[in-house]
Amino acid sequence: MSTVFQRLLLATEHTDFDAGAERLAMELARRCGLPLSAVLPLVSNPEFEALAPEIAARAEQDAATKMTQLRELAQASGVALEVRARRGQEPYQEIVDEARSRANDLIVIRRRGKRGFLANLLLGEMVAKVVAHAPCNVLIVPRDAGMWQRRVLVAVEPTSRGGQIVKRAAAVAADCALPLSIVSVIQHEDPTLRCQADAFLEAAMQGLRPTGISMQGRTLVGRPHQEIMETVQREGADLLVIGSRNDSHIKRALIGGVAQKAIGLAECPVLVIQVATQEQVTP
Repeated sequence: MSTVFQRLLLATEHTDFDAGAERLAMELARRCGLPLSAVLPLVSNPEFEALAPEIAARAEQDAATKMTQLRELAQASGVALEVRARRGQEPYQEIVDEARSRANDLIVIRRRGKRGFLANLLLGEMVAKVVAHAPCNVLIVPRDAGMWQRRVLVAVEPTSRGGQIVKRAAAVAADCALPLSIVSVIQHEDPTLRCQADAFLEAAMQGLRPTGISMQGRTLVGRPHQEIMETVQREGADLLVIGSRNDSHIKRALIGGVAQKAIGLAECPVLVIQVATQEQVTP
């Protein structure tokens, strides 16, 4: 993916839940010959630490041990790694600030931590906030997921913004010499909606034909996240690409419901493309 992303940031707490993200970030860096940065977010409470300095000292030692282990993993993978710890009251903010300060174009992060209420459907709170506020694209990786090798599937709405997401997904597919599936979901059968979706897919594929990648497009009808998940399974896709509904006016802590459910249910990595502009449905 050397033509798509150039500045990778691994966000990790170096737990068992982070294993997939760590493995995939290092594989991406190795394959593309890119340096890899990593941030270890630490919860910091100066008032509490002043009252219990021994706890703060243990936390420092634990962070130092984790950073050493990450450097050893990177060395074994043949990857140049620069890792730093960032302390603050909100771990997600430290990750976002690190990505912004380094001008990263991709954050690689786990899907969630300990299982909790509705854990099968929802992202971990920290990860959801990273996706919502990140200044760049985010790759969310389940613990057991690996590098994609079969097919890239991109799910979009029939908008100009959706067209930009399709182009990014196509670039990823082309870099990895993989076929691309493009799907657009309408929630009920309606001639106008179907016509819009079909026209969008045809135009998107027409624009991508000069790339020479193998591709197919399909309009689906039903609950969006359910249709997307069933298509991922049916077509054997091992990378899902979607867009984030990041609204700077609302300052949402969570991303759109469809994206959140898709990320929470997918067993493959999910690449969330950040597109700043808000577009209207294509006429």
